[in-house]
Amino acid sequence: MTNPGGEPLFVRVPTNPIITPSDVPYPANAVFNPGAAQVDGDTVLLMRVEDLRGISSLYVARSHDGISNWRFDEKPLLTPNHARPEEVWGCEDPRLTWLPEREEWAITYTAYSDRGPLVSLAMTRDFRDVVRLGPVMPPDDKDAALLPSRIDGRWAMLHRPAPIRGGAHIWISFSPDLRHWGDHTLVIEARDGAWWDAGKIGLGPPPVAVPGGWLVMYHGAHTTASGPIYRVGLALLDRDDPTVVLRRSDEWVLGPAATYERIGDVSKVVFPNGWIVDAERDLVMLYYGAADSVVALATARLSDVLASVNAMPQPMHRRATDVNRVGWS
Repeated sequence: MTNPGGEPLFVRVPTNPIITPSDVPYPANAVFNPGAAQVDGDTVLLMRVEDLRGISSLYVARSHDGISNWRFDEKPLLTPNHARPEEVWGCEDPRLTWLPEREEWAITYTAYSDRGPLVSLAMTRDFRDVVRLGPVMPPDDKDAALLPSRIDGRWAMLHRPAPIRGGAHIWISFSPDLRHWGDHTLVIEARDGAWWDAGKIGLGPPPVAVPGGWLVMYHGAHTTASGPIYRVGLALLDRDDPTVVLRRSDEWVLGPAATYERIGDVSKVVFPNGWIVDAERDLVMLYYGAADSVVALATARLSDVLASVNAMPQPMHRRATDVNRVGWS
């Protein structure tokens, strides 16, 4: 997808990949899928780092400009704790949401239990100390992020449960206290057939409030004879009722094209978990894992992104029904 001037909507920085396993001060097979935040004048990335056993932990990197001169914490912020069976096989793929009401960052991450991946929640103010709240969704579930503010008095979380049969879609759930979740509602469905987002989709970075709604980026995994291709699209949810999809891209906005995206531990993958959206600078900085091996960065003008979203098709405004809503558990 291009911007109104006919140029690519998201442009890769020329120094990509911006972080590789050889850059970090600890043994690592892969460094990828970072969440992103701005803290005390720094861009903070909470990166998934796979060690030489194949187990992942979450490490912090900081940079003044968000592109170069990264400073790496030597110890992980979140690493598998064998007293917590939900993460015995790893901590993966974090998303970071600032909660103004609580004055802290919510970290939603995939905890890999020996019964499958699930969604866990932790809290931090400075990415130096962290408090685990524990699992909030059972296996199999992942690709989760909170909305930054309550909807009608309740917290909202987008996530992607894995069904026993059929496609894997994005759902939303609600909670009064960040611990007990219900009103599980299907929001964005994976398409069928030859579409780039057919069969399996999942949330990218946390949703961002923009004029007209919640800006959502999501990945789609299109299955081919040589394996899946992970690409990225956009959607817009209603601001007051995020179960309603107002816009959704037919075309992907970023797909694996560069060598570091097409060759790696998992080839042909762009997988964004974090972005910095700066309205004053008209800038989106999108951080993503490339080929499950390195961290890369693409940028866009926020005004171009919003113009592109507003030009996207309007899907049917299907609200929650008895078919796609599940009551409180």
